[in-house]
Amino acid sequence: MDFRQLRYFTTVAETLNFSRAAERLHISQPPLSQQIKLLEEDLGVTLFERTRRVVKLTHAGELFYRQAQEILLRYAEARELCTWALDGRAGKLRIAFTASVPMFEAFPRLLQTFRQAYPRIDIDLHHMSTGEQLQALNAGEIDIGFLRPSSVFHPPMTIDVVNLWQDELVLAVATDHPLAQADSCPELRELSDEDFILFPQALGCGLFEHITTLTAQAGFSPRIVQEVRENSTTLALVAANLGISIVPSIYAGTRPPGVIFKRITGAQTESRILMASACSHANASVPIFIEHAGSGSFAMDPSVRT
Repeated sequence: MDFRQLRYFTTVAETLNFSRAAERLHISQPPLSQQIKLLEEDLGVTLFERTRRVVKLTHAGELFYRQAQEILLRYAEARELCTWALDGRAGKLRIAFTASVPMFEAFPRLLQTFRQAYPRIDIDLHHMSTGEQLQALNAGEIDIGFLRPSSVFHPPMTIDVVNLWQDELVLAVATDHPLAQADSCPELRELSDEDFILFPQALGCGLFEHITTLTAQAGFSPRIVQEVRENSTTLALVAANLGISIVPSIYAGTRPPGVIFKRITGAQTESRILMASACSHANASVPIFIEHAGSGSFAMDPSVRT
């Protein structure tokens, strides 16, 4: 049995007329009758009752017809899926992001609209630091990365990047901290004697690199009293007045009680979110996602900048 015989059988079953079925299939009637006979011999049953005037399905033929329709439908879907996989409309995308990326309203909307537009592309999400993402892109372990690199970041030649969103780094202090009481925004060099709560450097965190680059330009190295892996924990410790921190302004929406955000002057505090992919990507779904993300409808809401 092959798919040709199934197609012949279903056509005869739909028309209940060998002549009309042969016309629809663009073959002559004798080869059609021969293929139906071979199919019946293979199955060991009679599929059609034939008389000079009437052709009708046997009980076995009716049962087989329903299954044959399902098989041909699945086969057609499988062929279509293979075509979609070839041009990227079906497959899997491995997407990584830094901790603050989901805070941007455009990110979940981007994922949602992409899934609606391309339901055959599965999305596998991973939480990674900027450094981890760059390594994973080069190793072919992820397809797309959403990075927050340092202000002096230059992508390697193996990585393509697109500027997506932007916020700025702000000072986070407890409400009873002296810096919170000041009317003016502090200059970065004024923070040289403060205790800092920051991400660990070992995580390959672009935010850590950005902050330490800025403090080095201001003439000091931050005195880190606590390393924390989550910004929510960072802000909780700041609220307890255990130190100060510098965080992305996008966290203003989740700022806990007891914490004030203040602008920092005298430093390049603008922070970028980049979308990155390997230059030599083999996944045909990657260009589709990049085009979708760059369509213009996912531009950052300016209100996130404080």
